[in-house]
Amino acid sequence: MAFTVSVLGATGSIGRSTTDLLAQHADRFRVGAVVGGRDAQALAKLAREMKAEFAALADESAGPALAEALAGSGIPNGAGESAVLEAVARDADIVVAAVSGAAGLKPTHAALRLGRTVALANKESLVCAGEAFMRDAKRYGATLLPVDSEHNALAQALGHGPVSDVAKMTITASGGPFRTWTRERIAAATAAEAAAHPTWSMGMKINIDSASLMNKGLELIEAHHLFGLGHDRLDAIVHPQSIVHGLVYWLDGAVTAGLAMPDMRVPIAHCLGLGERLTIARGRPLDLAAAGSLTFEPVDEDRFPCLRIARAALHDGGAAPTVMNAANEIAVAAFIRGEIAFYGIADLVERTCEHFSGIHRTAPEDVDAALAIDAEARAWSAQALPRLRAAG
Repeated sequence: MAFTVSVLGATGSIGRSTTDLLAQHADRFRVGAVVGGRDAQALAKLAREMKAEFAALADESAGPALAEALAGSGIPNGAGESAVLEAVARDADIVVAAVSGAAGLKPTHAALRLGRTVALANKESLVCAGEAFMRDAKRYGATLLPVDSEHNALAQALGHGPVSDVAKMTITASGGPFRTWTRERIAAATAAEAAAHPTWSMGMKINIDSASLMNKGLELIEAHHLFGLGHDRLDAIVHPQSIVHGLVYWLDGAVTAGLAMPDMRVPIAHCLGLGERLTIARGRPLDLAAAGSLTFEPVDEDRFPCLRIARAALHDGGAAPTVMNAANEIAVAAFIRGEIAFYGIADLVERTCEHFSGIHRTAPEDVDAALAIDAEARAWSAQALPRLRAAG
């Protein structure tokens, strides 16, 4: 029996890793819908190769180009929000939710409302609307499987052990390109330097989040919702080799950990297997003797203040994570454009969080409420940018 898999964010790094696995196991899977952002040629090529049943682009203006690129293929296609939601509504056993940023909330939630098994790589869904997502997953009988290597490792390390027996969970960070840099050198970093991740290739925005360690902050918030642990039972540690991805500390002093080579196909395969293990062609088996040593370091929140800010948002709860994520997306885009310095990212995010701290105290009740808060925080952050540039 073949399982049908739809891939949201099919042309991104997670999407490409997913379709690589689907192609390797073509006898086990068929591809339902593939969804991309605006690259018509890339999506059309992928849809043809994977014999997808439907293709959609989020950018409505790219619709004619997609239709032309798929002419003669017999693959139905469309563009714009309605086409993306049509893609999600098509029959699928597993929906891989890999759209980056807050743009992934609506399609991911639509899959959840249909009771699908959702392999979740869009961490912003839980950062921006975690309470609503977890509530609705239970309400509609959906299953959320973590694709992020850290959360997938935690899920495997947890096994069938009850969360009540867990003292804490720790996710690891490679430390990014600035792990050994001084604060002064980091302050002068360019976008190209920040995006030069030593281990992963995840797209420019996510790579910069990794350089600032905001990515770890988002992942701590995600872990809070996935595993139901409070902020005081979640931690992050720097592990440059990126072999240990997550650790579960038990009440009796034992620790279980999830280890694998840094290859996103490993956690994706775990999700696609639905309890069975898939082989990975061209995968690199973990050889601890060859690795030699595994090292760990505490996070320096003076050099990486974004993690401190994210911890505070998790502690404050309510809509604080929603506001923080919106401000970070605005700040990172401004940094990429050269409008602010690297530490301007943390400055803008912190100012935005402080501004909204007394305004949105409760968590968004649904996705629409989360997106409304997101839009409000983005607008304020964008207006604050000139003042930040003038001050810095």
